[in-house]
Amino acid sequence: MGISLLILLIMVIIYAFASIRVVKQYERGVVFFLGRFETVRGAGLTLIFVPFQAMTRVSLRTVTMQIPSQKIITKDNVSIDIAAVAYYHITEPDKAVIAIENVANAINQIAQTTVRNVVGRFNLDQLLSDTASINEQIKNVIDQHTEPWGAQVTAVEIKDIMLPDNMQRAMAREAEAERERRAKIVAAEGEYQAAVRLGEAADIITQHPVALQLRTLQTMAEISTEKNSTIIFPAQFMTTVQEALAILKQDSTTK
Repeated sequence: MGISLLILLIMVIIYAFASIRVVKQYERGVVFFLGRFETVRGAGLTLIFVPFQAMTRVSLRTVTMQIPSQKIITKDNVSIDIAAVAYYHITEPDKAVIAIENVANAINQIAQTTVRNVVGRFNLDQLLSDTASINEQIKNVIDQHTEPWGAQVTAVEIKDIMLPDNMQRAMAREAEAERERRAKIVAAEGEYQAAVRLGEAADIITQHPVALQLRTLQTMAEISTEKNSTIIFPAQFMTTVQEALAILKQDSTTK
């Protein structure tokens, strides 16, 4: 009798040790009792009484999911290849186990379909310039499908847009033409400002003819300092210079 009790006690101890489960901090255990959902157990030590109970572990960590490259025709009939990445995590472990067989594969498939449908509604220029808004729209659509599965999509990012070679060449020519247009506008603006300044200078010289002669003298003085040369002045020019000096002397006497 004592041996039977000892054997029974040993079997109970072995069964108890076999029933021990450790749930990690980033996991939750979905427990079923006789095939029916019972509860969700948190991190730590827990007991599962086999064969009456069964537990499925569900990770709550954020999953990085690569969305394979998709061949898409944009709204303006441009064929492109788009690759994206999605981030999701499980929010309700019981739904992720009960409502869907393979939540990761389901999210991957719905993500591929959503990327094709959403991107196909935009022109190529919109796709290249407003990527952030398109990412948000894709995320919202995927999240609506994954909510009943107990999963939440936190972000979707388009990471690569492959354009056909002819389209790349066309865009390069367009960019070059745009740069040339801006350069011509800047040059024309410079010419306009220079012409305005020259016109103002001409008006001033018209009002003060001596200013032109003084400017000429200053220019010759600058030339003579830079290079050793002999400058020959016409007689008419010297007369004009004498008149300019006389006017300057008269102005100084008046003051």
